[in-house]
Amino acid sequence: MANGPPPSGGPAADSNKYGAREGNEGIVRCDACPVLCRIRPGKTGACDRYANEDGVLVRTDPLVLSQRVSEKGGAMVPFEEGAGDWDGRIVSDPDTFVTGIGSGTTYPDYKPAPFIVAAEHQGVDTVTVVTEGIFSYCGVKVKIDTDRHIGPEQAPVRCQGEQIGHVTTAEYGSQMLSLGGVRHLTGGSKREGNVTCQALLSLCGKQPVDLEIDGGSAVTVQAGAAPIVDGVAEERMRVGCGSATVGIFAQQWFGQVDEVIVVDDHITGVLTEHQAGRCLDMPPAGIRVRGRRSTPGRYFQVAEPGGGWGGTDITDPLSIIDKVDPKTAWPGLRLLLTSTTGEDALYCVLDETLTPVPANLPGPVTKVVERIGENCEPALVSVVFMAGAGGSLRAGVTENPVHLTRSVKQALTRVTMGGAPVYVWPGGGITVMVDVTRMPEKAFGYVPTPALVAPMEFTLPLADYEALGGHRGQVVSLESVLRDHSGTARHDTWMDANPWPLDLKPRGAK
Repeated sequence: MANGPPPSGGPAADSNKYGAREGNEGIVRCDACPVLCRIRPGKTGACDRYANEDGVLVRTDPLVLSQRVSEKGGAMVPFEEGAGDWDGRIVSDPDTFVTGIGSGTTYPDYKPAPFIVAAEHQGVDTVTVVTEGIFSYCGVKVKIDTDRHIGPEQAPVRCQGEQIGHVTTAEYGSQMLSLGGVRHLTGGSKREGNVTCQALLSLCGKQPVDLEIDGGSAVTVQAGAAPIVDGVAEERMRVGCGSATVGIFAQQWFGQVDEVIVVDDHITGVLTEHQAGRCLDMPPAGIRVRGRRSTPGRYFQVAEPGGGWGGTDITDPLSIIDKVDPKTAWPGLRLLLTSTTGEDALYCVLDETLTPVPANLPGPVTKVVERIGENCEPALVSVVFMAGAGGSLRAGVTENPVHLTRSVKQALTRVTMGGAPVYVWPGGGITVMVDVTRMPEKAFGYVPTPALVAPMEFTLPLADYEALGGHRGQVVSLESVLRDHSGTARHDTWMDANPWPLDLKPRGAK
């Protein structure tokens, strides 16, 4: 177990220590969160993040240091043996980033952040404020790449029978879930809150979670993995809606078929009516599909949503045909029906009665159908953690939290979570979203209030930190953090896809 989470020295280091002895039985009271566990020797608290080791409260999870290869030659930047606490001298070109993972929180909210680390990067004196936030106001947005209908919009999403979220508006080629949030964590029964918290923790930890949707499907979701819908793993994300698919491949179908219908739950495309077919001077085929005609060659509501062709409930694609106009169609007309992923396709030729008769797919037509599939990206589940940095977390950065909010909005302060870049929402407060697959392993924890615990780092030039009224007396050097924690910390390799947080733009730079 790693000792912590107090920072590496500093004039006010004791203000960040946790726990207090209670009685003569060696029991330690943990005050790292509102639960205030009383922990006996050799035991852990309710969150498993803190333990009583011989009467001393310690962290069970180590501080995580993320290291990248130096651009100057491949070695990590060394730190000096016996380096003291921060004396105003800055370490140059650090290749180690101190993440908030395992750092500790600011609870009971009046304390500075556990680590406020000074370093120099590319000639800029920087400070990174490192902490873990306790988030009751948090949740995840789950993007499921599939055309399958998994449930009606606003339908409850359940885990272990408890509602933990709902189906939200579908996106292009994806179904979307909104899970968690303060109402499910704290506004329902105790079991609802606990199940919600555990589901969020598992999803943010890139673990699979089984969900049931009222009036819809059973789905298994895991960040970075293919979604499983009603026991079947999805393979492809559609290339586009039916109309877009017609437009993309019209030129390649030209001369090979006389009509193409791309079946789609949202916008079904009909080639000869579509502007793409008209631009190719294709004669009308006279095949009218069911549904509500929008613009030429684009039809809405051709069927009910479902697990069939193109996210509809259609299993017999010929049922989509409303009528064949004998004044326009002709015997021998070559008709292709396909889905937006190319997984389903039917080739027909109209007989003397203008009835579509299934036939073998010709080679050139097969090639285009296969190209639809080739242009489909692999179906994946994406999990985006969303949370608001409350006043207590911001108070760990500065005595006047609004200054931090303004600095973030002015892009003077870079916000990361476990070193991963975040999207900061416009408007008031600091509401962020982060792709959990860009974060280190075991980046999240929980407290049984219930709430999630997540890392957060604020990096900015030292001069700007001083200007916003930061806790100057708590600043420590990167050298001292490495000296005091390298032996117990977890050393992770930096994810090259993530921008280096210390690559800051100087004030006024474009």
